Amino acid sequence: MELRQLEYLVAVAEEASFTRAAARLHVAQPGVSAQIRRLEREFGEELLDRTGRVVRPTAAGATVLPHARAALDAVKDARLAVDELTGLVRGRVAMGVLTACGALDLAGLLATFHRDHPGVEISLSEDNSDRLLTVLRRGRLDLAVIGSAGPAHPDVVTETLIDEPLVAAVALDDPLAGRDRSTLAELCERDLICMPVGTGIRACLDQACAEHDIRPRIAFEASDPNVLIRLAARGLGVAVLAESMARRDDLHAVTVTPGLRSRVELAWRADGPASPAARALIAHARAVLTSG
Repeated sequence: MELRQLEYLVAVAEEASFTRAAARLHVAQPGVSAQIRRLEREFGEELLDRTGRVVRPTAAGATVLPHARAALDAVKDARLAVDELTGLVRGRVAMGVLTACGALDLAGLLATFHRDHPGVEISLSEDNSDRLLTVLRRGRLDLAVIGSAGPAHPDVVTETLIDEPLVAAVALDDPLAGRDRSTLAELCERDLICMPVGTGIRACLDQACAEHDIRPRIAFEASDPNVLIRLAARGLGVAVLAESMARRDDLHAVTVTPGLRSRVELAWRADGPASPAARALIAHARAVLTSG
């Protein structure tokens, strides 16, 4: 009996599919099937019911699964203990990043971490802040860079990386281009160009509008701030952007009253990441991204 066989059995049982299990394990499906067949021959029982559209554990499989998970967990804990003892950091870390986070040097962060810890594999996924936070809380991410307009969830720890005002960005020939300030109510009488629901900037705008009983007119939505910038520069509306995004020669930034602010935060679960590799990346990210 091999640990690999137990890992394949657990994956197929959890995914209810040989195909999805193979994709999750990054191996070919025939290899998964062959290893589980060998395991079944060793037990003398079929462990998986393959007769239906969904693969399910047989009675024997259901009996074996808890022991298989316990064995895999024990090996993982043993490896972590040795890593902690020797100071060797290896393994995999899953990191999430909000879409178009150009204000942070994430490439530099990952490059310096890889230089110090070449044995760590990092998977990077990009999404909006709401979905990243959901996946983080479910344990499928070790850390994430998210946008936030409100308090964090109690099961998530955050550290602010960027805290800046939101501004209204308009084309240079827009009527607002001759002004330095505008009220939120005035802006919401115009066609607005904004990030979609689920992003920190949009949450900040929607929250402020709700507090003042204002209904914004969202004419265009885009998850890429560069698209918002181009639309505003073409005179198609008023873009709601972080102040740093609006510092351009082809745009005029107008301060919004009452003031709107949005934060970019580093987030991780309050119960802490399981692996030394994840803890090392969080510590590195906190040191690098907050140093400025």
